[in-house]
Amino acid sequence: MARGEAPARVQTAPTLLIVDDERSLRFSIGEWARDAGLRPLEASGGREALEALRQHSVDAVVLDLKLGDEDGLQVLKGLRETDPALPVIMLTGHGTIAHVVGATKLGAYDFMLKPPDLEHLGVVVHRALEHARLRREVEQLRRGSQVDQPLLGESAAIVQVLQRLDKVAKSGATTVLIHGETGSGKELMARYLHGHGARAAGPFIDLNCSAIPEQLLESQLFGHERGAFTDAKHFRKGLFELANGGTLFLDEIGEMVPQLQSKLLRVLEARAFRRVGGQVDIQVDVRVIAATHRDLPREVAEGRFREDLYFRLNVVPIHMPPLRERPEDIPMLAQHFIGRVSSELGRPPARLHPEALRALVAYSWPGNVRELKNLIERVLLLEADDEIRREHLPGEILGRDATRAHALQPFPAGVVRPLAEIEQMAIEHALRVCGGNKTRAAQLLGISRQTLRTKVNDASPEDVGEES
Repeated sequence: MARGEAPARVQTAPTLLIVDDERSLRFSIGEWARDAGLRPLEASGGREALEALRQHSVDAVVLDLKLGDEDGLQVLKGLRETDPALPVIMLTGHGTIAHVVGATKLGAYDFMLKPPDLEHLGVVVHRALEHARLRREVEQLRRGSQVDQPLLGESAAIVQVLQRLDKVAKSGATTVLIHGETGSGKELMARYLHGHGARAAGPFIDLNCSAIPEQLLESQLFGHERGAFTDAKHFRKGLFELANGGTLFLDEIGEMVPQLQSKLLRVLEARAFRRVGGQVDIQVDVRVIAATHRDLPREVAEGRFREDLYFRLNVVPIHMPPLRERPEDIPMLAQHFIGRVSSELGRPPARLHPEALRALVAYSWPGNVRELKNLIERVLLLEADDEIRREHLPGEILGRDATRAHALQPFPAGVVRPLAEIEQMAIEHALRVCGGNKTRAAQLLGISRQTLRTKVNDASPEDVGEES
């Protein structure tokens, strides 16, 4: 198998669980199922059906409404509680409108009279299997949009961040506080934590605390009872309830007013809260990830943020470095955004001219990754078609950090550098990319580790740094 090629997936027949107290009917439907390319399982009652569901991967169920002394609707309820996405087709010899309505409310996929016409049953079963397959794919895409959000980079800084996130993701409850400048990718970090942890199957709910008016933020977080305030005409669940079993990401937590800070602290400590206007405590199991661009220790010292809440949030602090501190990640990020925007515009990915890339790397990016993304989108929309060139970039990109750009270029116009200096620049760059790992840097440079060690030792510590 070629490298990078996914292993072949074994195709297995869909499993159909047949639940009926009549053995002859189970047998005839089972024989039909085998001929139709399905794998039949049989159960004579509700207990056997639930046990089969626990022990096997079941794709669809045919369930009799009357199972001896058992009520098929109660069995349906148990099946749906065990697997809410499982399609269940109900059979009955004496069904009424009330039975149909009851089964539909409990989530039955379809309702058929006994004995079923096997040809029609085949149509219904295969339609149910296709419906379930599409539902699973939509769910996977929904999760994929959260789990696989790109947190891109090869710099030592971003590699360290990812390693830290992977460690923290193993704990499903630990509170995390993400520090970083606006636009640096704090939400992507939160989504990465959620998607790579034990709560990945649960909801991910995000809230920007600075985007909600102060008087509405409490209702957004905790929900409210009908009549709790003037505009509360209906009962409403808050984000803590909606995020139960998953993750609640509170961005710009530093903007939260002190009154709400105390209520948030109570939820973190007691894992319970009350809706606005409510009298009953509601228990929740939610992991809270908070983020801020503010200096929270200073906010605490100046009395604008509760010290006890800061310590409760700051169980695991993670810093997202600004883009200017990891310029070696800019080429990968730029190519990613070019590919994504070009795809949205329905055209092949544009090329990035080396001179344009050098200008991007030299720029300080006060708006961080968000600014880079917006720039690529603007240039592809208004300036460039098949190639982004230096002249397509705005003046602030070209005019700033010109000295730094000149210093970083190995071959600036009109300047001839000594070979030893070029070699030293290559070594420094390789060590930065590899996070100080000399073995990896030597492999990328095409030299032995001993040769690299010798060249590093010949240079001053200020030039290349010490190996950890």
